Amino acid sequence: MPVRIVQSKQNARLKELRKALATPGREGHGLAGIEGPKLIEEALSAGLLVTCVFAAQGFEHLLEPLPIPPETEILLMPRELLDSALATQAPQPIAALVQLPDWTWAHVLTPSRNAVPLIAVLAAIQDPGNLGTILRSAEAFGADGVIALPGTVSGWNPKSIRASAGSIFRLPMITATVSECFTNLREGGVRILTTTVRAAEPVDLVDLTGAVALIFGNEGNGVPDSIASFADEPVTISCPGAVESLNAAVAASITLYEASRQRREQEVKLLGRKGPKR
Repeated sequence: MPVRIVQSKQNARLKELRKALATPGREGHGLAGIEGPKLIEEALSAGLLVTCVFAAQGFEHLLEPLPIPPETEILLMPRELLDSALATQAPQPIAALVQLPDWTWAHVLTPSRNAVPLIAVLAAIQDPGNLGTILRSAEAFGADGVIALPGTVSGWNPKSIRASAGSIFRLPMITATVSECFTNLREGGVRILTTTVRAAEPVDLVDLTGAVALIFGNEGNGVPDSIASFADEPVTISCPGAVESLNAAVAASITLYEASRQRREQEVKLLGRKGPKR
């Protein structure tokens, strides 16, 4: 693989990396900056276009196991030069620029692993760590996609990417206005449930086996009334302990797990009715 040596902070690709890390874009538009061999490997495995890989001198060996396409540009530079472009307190010696995937409503509304869609709707989730964790849980528990409403931090924020552990590369995530979101969900035959800490049906007593979108709200204020009003039903997580509310990522993870559990039980019942294969 061809490698080019860079010695200047004014290198155009290095400027692109700084910009991508400082002002992450949205799906289908622009580039995202990622750090570390593991995330680069995840991005390549997910089929994302990696336009440029940056490596600190002395760490070229980290490139060898990565399936980097021959057309990808590789820049080698002094460690301090690469560190100057990265946002973390303990920068990795390898980074990359990736083209953001162009997810669409068709990706979100078309089930990939389920018979019917399971979708997470994020209402002004502002903490990038929480957003990344929600993405990781959503993928783990079989969600088909995530919709980010206005006020939600970019999933391509460096902290979100790290917290997602690579799920951001594989799980369809789109941004939408409130009107666009709920119009498309209704037209897709999706039932809409909103989480709340107030009096509502416990989520484990609600049927989540159909086509469902679950709204998760802001860390401090929950789901705004203006957004909750679009829901068919409010649901809550029963907490016997003396806690008023749960962290947004924890609440989303529990609710998505419950949806996964119910769907798995339904599959087992259906298989039992059909009997063993002969």
